[in-house]
Amino acid sequence: MKVLVTGGSGLVGKHLKEKKPEWVYVSSKDYDLTRECYTRGMFYEIRPDAVVHLAAKTGGIKANAKNQEEFFYKNTMINTNVVKQAVEGKVPRLLAALSTCAFPDTLQRYPFAERDIFSGPPAKTNFSYGYSKRMLHIQCMASREQHGLNYSTFAPSNLYGPGDNFDFETSHFVAAMIRKLHEAKNGDTIEFWGTGRPLRQQLYVDDLVNLIPILLERHNSADPIIVAPRQNLSIKEMVDTCLKISGKDVKYIFNGKLEGQHRKDGSNQKLLNLIGGLEFTTIEDGLGKTYEWYKRHQLKEKAKGR
Repeated sequence: MKVLVTGGSGLVGKHLKEKKPEWVYVSSKDYDLTRECYTRGMFYEIRPDAVVHLAAKTGGIKANAKNQEEFFYKNTMINTNVVKQAVEGKVPRLLAALSTCAFPDTLQRYPFAERDIFSGPPAKTNFSYGYSKRMLHIQCMASREQHGLNYSTFAPSNLYGPGDNFDFETSHFVAAMIRKLHEAKNGDTIEFWGTGRPLRQQLYVDDLVNLIPILLERHNSADPIIVAPRQNLSIKEMVDTCLKISGKDVKYIFNGKLEGQHRKDGSNQKLLNLIGGLEFTTIEDGLGKTYEWYKRHQLKEKAKGR
């Protein structure tokens, strides 16, 4: 089976290629998926039997809040074009990545379940991104119902790991935190967004990568499936953990800006029912591996004179 993976140069795509090198990986350098003609050409040239759709315009809370129109437009166009051309090409199998950002800002019970995805609007800080992911799920469900195609979706929680985007303007929290702590000197005081109180499930990239081939084979229902560890820590707890890993003698403050939603933890019970016994990488282990990777990467960049 020829499997096409969009978003092949992203964090998940890069790690997935190490696990499944026989699949076909494409990135924005190969095809502009915001344009229908290029997306159609991609399907015509590759002619896949299945698609793992990872391509997306992503970023942290700051990038999402400042670029709502761009995030909505690019993600909506990418998703619409990929799924539509898969339908027109009669590709029988498609597995698409959503995000727990697609779930409501606030709910009466936590952790939330798959049935809660339409129970309220997404958080204001990632409103456009969240709705674009909901529309992707709707398009996949509509394709199943109208055309009888096996299209399904999964919603991972916050992702991090070696090879992440560490740019302060566009990175997610964990990557930005690691860079700040690595660059800090003993005695410095560093600043983080918000209050440190929001809770987050952080998903180590290799955990998701190991699950994607299984989901492609077994997740054949119209319902989304949440992929998230049970460990649900506050931002402050994560900073304290990473500070200990870094070995730095620094202090930190929270600036109270861009707090984001207080919690968005999802239940992984449906995933466990589908797959069985499953262990996720703890935040302590995952942060340790990512921090060490970043240190080695920076040393290599300095050796190159960059």
